[in-house]
Amino acid sequence: MLNALEIVTTVVVGVMVGVEFSVLFVINPILNALPEDSGQLGHAHGGRMLGAVMPVWYIGSLVLVGIWALAGRHYHGTGLVVTAGALLLLSVVMSVLLLVPINNRNKTWTPENRPEDWKEQLNRWLRWHYVRVAVIIGAFALLVTALT
Repeated sequence: MLNALEIVTTVVVGVMVGVEFSVLFVINPILNALPEDSGQLGHAHGGRMLGAVMPVWYIGSLVLVGIWALAGRHYHGTGLVVTAGALLLLSVVMSVLLLVPINNRNKTWTPENRPEDWKEQLNRWLRWHYVRVAVIIGAFALLVTALT
C-alpha cells in the first residue's frame, strides 16, 4: 500500500511540475510573442483556467506528501519526503502571498480596464513563477530520490 502511495504521489507532483514548467518555458513565450498586447488576454484566460485547477493540485500534492511522510515514517527516505513537503508548503505560501494576487487581478483585465503597469505586474508574476517552479522541481527531485 505504501508503494502505491509513493508512486501516485510522485506522479501527481511530477505532472504538476510538468504543467508549471510548460507554463514557464512554452506557454508564456508563446503568449508573449503574440502581436501587440493580445498576450495579456491569453494570460488572463490561462489564469482563469489554471487558477481553478492549480490550488487543488498544489494542496492535494502537499496532502499526499504528508500522508507518505506519516505512513513511511519508519522507512528509509522519510527525511527526503518531509523536506519535499516543506518545499511544497513553501510553494503554496508563495502562491497565496505572491502569485495569486497578481493572477486574480490579471484574469479580470480587458483592454479597456487594465492598469497602466499591467506589463510590470505580469513580469513580477513571471519572476516569482520562476522561483516557484525551481522550488517544486526540488520537491519532485527529493520525492524521486526517496523512492530509491
